[in-house]
Amino acid sequence: MAFQAGGQRPEPRPVHDSDEVQAYLQDYAALLEAVPFPSLVVDDCWDVILDNNAFRTLFRNVGPHPTAMPGDNFLRFVLFHPDASTVLGEHESRWCLPMLAHFAATLERHGHDHRLQAVRREIAQDPIMDAAYRQGLPHWIRAVGEEAVEHDGTVRPLLHPDPRWGATDCRVVVETPRTLSEIGCTRLTLVLRQARRTPSRDRRGRRTASHLRVVSAAD
Repeated sequence: MAFQAGGQRPEPRPVHDSDEVQAYLQDYAALLEAVPFPSLVVDDCWDVILDNNAFRTLFRNVGPHPTAMPGDNFLRFVLFHPDASTVLGEHESRWCLPMLAHFAATLERHGHDHRLQAVRREIAQDPIMDAAYRQGLPHWIRAVGEEAVEHDGTVRPLLHPDPRWGATDCRVVVETPRTLSEIGCTRLTLVLRQARRTPSRDRRGRRTASHLRVVSAAD
């Protein structure tokens, strides 16, 4: 979500008709901007309602994409953007599979949502990702545990464009105040870790034509 001209805070995307809720989101946008770590508010389908400057900085070097920009829909970015692995370290095992697991659980609860159905159709169009979703994902969840579906508290690798961070880790912290919960939204913050990481062959950002390889129980 881009800055508005003149340095004004970004306008939240409408998620509710209530003027009071819109005013709350405007103030919540100011709160996000005060946070030094990448932070965003998403709805049940991972459409980004709000994000902050630290979030936009993290993904500033990703190329354009018609449907999978990180400031538009974070689920689509993780699954479908060819530049996702240039920012999300160990992209397949540490980001893509957990997001697929979360998506599968969400689809069971809200299968009627046309946005979720569109994501499922796009997964089906990629034979490798579709096989991972239908066959590999159940094995992976059994291997790592049901908690793999949850994002809160997990530590995941990042490749930050700011060399002061570089290859590092973040802890995903999920916070959902009552008002956000009532309108079906969730806030996630990527708390950057101070420990530096040495990039390895698997952690270097690289663009790949297919986002998933073979998913086995060992993952």
